[in-house]
This record gives sequence, structure tokens and C-alpha cells, in this order.
Amino acid sequence: MQTELRYERWYVLLSTPLGLGPKSSEVRVQDGTLHVKMGWAFDAHIPVASITNAEVRQERTFTAGVHYSSGRWRVNGSGKGLVTLTIEPPVPAKAVLRSVQLRSLVVSVTDPEALIAACTSARA
Repeated sequence: MQTELRYERWYVLLSTPLGLGPKSSEVRVQDGTLHVKMGWAFDAHIPVASITNAEVRQERTFTAGVHYSSGRWRVNGSGKGLVTLTIEPPVPAKAVLRSVQLRSLVVSVTDPEALIAACTSARA
């Protein structure tokens, strides 16, 4: 899969000194597991078989980083390229230095269709 977390230029300048920049982040599918990491603030290893839905998210967001709202986690460096993942059963993840149960994740990526295809084809 050829995609990575998507960052806006302004957020790269802010996030890199905080340890949340592109060099400390990843999005990859390997051996049936989706790995999503944003520096020290978020780390999840999601079995692709647990991803029940993956779709492009058309919404405006004015935040970047790692956030929790309305029952889902958001890991983004941009308001563009958002993909929503529904996870069932929930999986453990590390978010903002604590353990959480991950049920829904919105992630900004450079190639949303590649992430969706990787999650769908690996599950099939």
C-alpha cells in the first residue's frame, strides 16, 4: 500500500518539534494488520478482519493531531484525505499516553483509495 499520513505544511512546522511529524508517523498494512502511528501520541495495530467499514469522509475539520470526539478517534495532519474506519470488535490502542478501546478511527492519508483498497482486499 502506498500511502502515509497527510500533513499540511503549517502542521508539519508545528508537529515536528513535538515528535508528531511525518518522520515519526506511519500508515501501513502488513500481514493482515493496519498499523497507524503518530509519534508518541497514537499507536494502533488493527487486524484488517476487524475493520467492518472503510470510507472516504467528507467533512470539514479545523483540528490536527490526535483527538477524541463523539465516540471516535481522529489522527490527522490535514483536513483533507480523511478516511473513516469502523472497527468491530474494538481493539486496544495507545492514545495520548493511555490505553483506549478503538471502535472508530478517522485518519488523514495521502491516498484514501489505497488505504480503503488495502483494508478491503486484505480482509477478503
